[in-house]
Amino acid sequence: MTVRTRFAPSPTGFMHVGNLRTALYAYLLAKSNNGVFVLRIEDTDQARYVEGATQVIFNTLKTAGLIHDEGPDKDGGCGPYIQSQRKPLYRKYAELLVEKGAAYYSFETGTAAATAAANGETQEEDDGLEPEFDLERAKAKIAAGIPHVIRQRIDKSGSSTFTDSVFGEITIENKVLDDQILLKSDGMPTYNFANVIDDHLMNITHVVRGAEYLPSTPKYNLLYRAFGWDIPVYVHLPLIMGRNSDGSVAKLSKRHGSVSFENLISEGYLPAAIINYIALLGWSPKNDREIFSLEELVANFSVSGLNKAPAVFDYAKLAWMNGEYVKALPFDDFVRLAEPFACLEGTPLAEKWELIAKLLHQRTEVLSEIPGKIHFLLELPEYENELFFNKKCKSTPELAATMLPEILELIRNVAPWNAETLNGVISAYAAERNMKLNLATWAPRIAVAGQSVTPGGAFELMEILGRDESLRRIGVAIEKLKRG
Repeated sequence: MTVRTRFAPSPTGFMHVGNLRTALYAYLLAKSNNGVFVLRIEDTDQARYVEGATQVIFNTLKTAGLIHDEGPDKDGGCGPYIQSQRKPLYRKYAELLVEKGAAYYSFETGTAAATAAANGETQEEDDGLEPEFDLERAKAKIAAGIPHVIRQRIDKSGSSTFTDSVFGEITIENKVLDDQILLKSDGMPTYNFANVIDDHLMNITHVVRGAEYLPSTPKYNLLYRAFGWDIPVYVHLPLIMGRNSDGSVAKLSKRHGSVSFENLISEGYLPAAIINYIALLGWSPKNDREIFSLEELVANFSVSGLNKAPAVFDYAKLAWMNGEYVKALPFDDFVRLAEPFACLEGTPLAEKWELIAKLLHQRTEVLSEIPGKIHFLLELPEYENELFFNKKCKSTPELAATMLPEILELIRNVAPWNAETLNGVISAYAAERNMKLNLATWAPRIAVAGQSVTPGGAFELMEILGRDESLRRIGVAIEKLKRG
């Protein structure tokens, strides 16, 4: 048997990380078994359709590296792969269920609730739709043009049991299952019906989806059995949770931060890092390893490693992992990818970008941090003389007030003006005074940066700032120290 999985998103907006994880696990399950990964667009809910969202889906999967084998642009013989283009199929199979007694027609009674119900917006028994179990009378009403839907007919006695690859054996009482609408009055299927028809016709062997669909699974199975079709293997995934400000957790939402792949990319997370991190939200590899390429995820993935417990999306952990990917980038790639985030275009520092990038490459976790890390290069921040205190290197404002005028005179006419030359001059200054180099460089670094934490030391910063600006900033520090 060839393993065939599918990712079937609705084109309703950006790609949520939960949807992306579903796509990833479906992809990994297929590829780890030399199978087929299918992309299907489920656009039956036209009210929620967002213009351009289908292209977002294509772009996201391409950027993430999850390349589908079959889909709207790659017909493998099961197309079309967009549900709205398959509309005639659904009526055919819905009417077949009616013939089998597994479904029935319901007709509008003229109540206000009927219109909403006919569009699948509610499935309550008192939704203003009147069931018609007599097939001949139903056909007469249809011929008379009375709007109708087709509902699944469920025997409410007993219970339904099924096995899930993650959650094991699950039993649900049939009395809690509603006679769900299968076909709406406009002829469009509901999600719960269309996905069963399409999964069968597209030969899907393994259905990967969120755990929120567990309660609906018995209804799907009843449809499969009514048709006499094989039931696919179910792989339901645990929820992804976000951590609230009080430490509690809730289902991941916008209040926890960026929850779409596109937004994470715009914030400076690398696609490979996002995929790596999301892979670990519900799946545990057999060892303690955390960094995986997509190819390595394929080689190591197994359904047995999926967890039942909800996973918590930890932005700090994602940032750490992204930092590992950033550090591993070839320098030229870092320069190219990070430059738009630096926001230096049109500033005097634009031509110094490569020098700045050398300082940032191994010191950056998320690319959106870069402006905050280098803003001091564009404008000297206000700072207090207390910054010249450093217990470790024994620096004090008083010592800085003595050293900075001496260093200023030593470097004023240094040529060439670069980190190497400045290092030589100040190292000689420290050696002559039997002073450790970190003490000799603390005061000038505070003077040119105006802050204690910087991406790089005094020499690198002064090379980037240039002679005139560096001397100006040291002069500002001297005056500040004089004033106390």
